[in-house]
Amino acid sequence: MNRIATIASAVLAVPFFALAQTATPTVPARMVITAGHFYSHEARDLMPGELIVTQDFEPLTVTKVTPLSGTPLELFFLVDNCSSCEANKQFSELHRFITSQSENTTVGVAYIREGQLEIAQDPIPDREKAAKALNTPEGNKPSNPFVALRQLIEGWKPDGSRHVVIMISNGIDPTATKELLDPTADAAIEAAQRAGIVVFAFYHPSADYLTTDPSQIYAGQVQLAHIATETGGEAYLVGFGPLPSLAPFLGDLWDHLGNQYMMEFLAMPGEHGPGLQAIDVRSDQMDVDIMAPAKTLVPAPKAEGSVSGSGQ
Repeated sequence: MNRIATIASAVLAVPFFALAQTATPTVPARMVITAGHFYSHEARDLMPGELIVTQDFEPLTVTKVTPLSGTPLELFFLVDNCSSCEANKQFSELHRFITSQSENTTVGVAYIREGQLEIAQDPIPDREKAAKALNTPEGNKPSNPFVALRQLIEGWKPDGSRHVVIMISNGIDPTATKELLDPTADAAIEAAQRAGIVVFAFYHPSADYLTTDPSQIYAGQVQLAHIATETGGEAYLVGFGPLPSLAPFLGDLWDHLGNQYMMEFLAMPGEHGPGLQAIDVRSDQMDVDIMAPAKTLVPAPKAEGSVSGSGQ
């Protein structure tokens, strides 16, 4: 007992400041965040001091918050071709949304046909031409939409612009063995988080939704919400039928795109080189809602004695 007591006394005698000196080193990281809503006043610029950023419940230092409104933006519309073809009103609203974008926005259009990605129009500044590439879906047989989403994300090369995917789908993966767990959706999320791409999802049912198992429809909606939330975006859906109008949701999306920021902060790197780390972002202002990806790519710490480069 005396030996145990001696060991305990030695441990307790270690100064607290000595333990604090073993803190994990930090590395600069960044992510795109969105001020989703300002509930009691006009929208305004976010300030670093009002953001609460944590990693493993440990507070992180925010070094800079830069508004992205007015910076180059690339929008890619990804349309699931299995969606109902009775969508003339909704797609005319999408056409107006595309043509009303600012001059610093380029727009691309892609389709999911039988689970395969088909690029109809690479991102271009000619929004009229891009709008013409966006056609009503044909209502084909449902297929996994998330493999095509991942292919789109991984083929989208960084160019200094913000990258946003607007996905229109029912979210149903007919090959999923567990309706609420879909590894292909998780793979698409990971690809988006690594690339810093935000996904907004519009639920649009397949042509046979009235005879589709409701549990399958619900599972598809859950996956769309999962992908959007985990990448810092939002999912839009009302019930199991088509949205009566996209206009109010496109207005909400417009506001989100106008209130995006590049947040730079100091993060704790992982033990095995660069990788995705779970980061929580909130505002200390009760009336401000922050939308942020659940994870972001954090670089590895620099080796001791290495020379710093110019960075990205």
